[in-house]
Amino acid sequence: MFPGISPKKMQAVMKQMGMQQDEIDASNVIINKTDGSKIVINNPSVTKITMQGQETFQIAGEISKEAEEIGISEEDIKTVMEKTNCSEEEAKAALEKTGDLTDAILELS
Repeated sequence: MFPGISPKKMQAVMKQMGMQQDEIDASNVIINKTDGSKIVINNPSVTKITMQGQETFQIAGEISKEAEEIGISEEDIKTVMEKTNCSEEEAKAALEKTGDLTDAILELS
């Protein structure tokens, strides 16, 4: 962190300031984004820092992005079609957009 300061002295200074740092063993870290995609961090180095009652995580590693597959069953499509009197294409599009059976029905109603 600071050049010329030993790690042991740095830990002592952090303790005096009310900071605590812990290493967390993890094989991967997955962040689910609101758009349905994921950020996957493989072989991460995870550090939890506690300062003034708040916990902060620092993560470093090999990052990859994945698009989440939304599984739409035929049963869900039929249910939306029956409840809203729409076409199969409209039902499928609403399910893909919302990712939820109830929300798809409400959107098409």
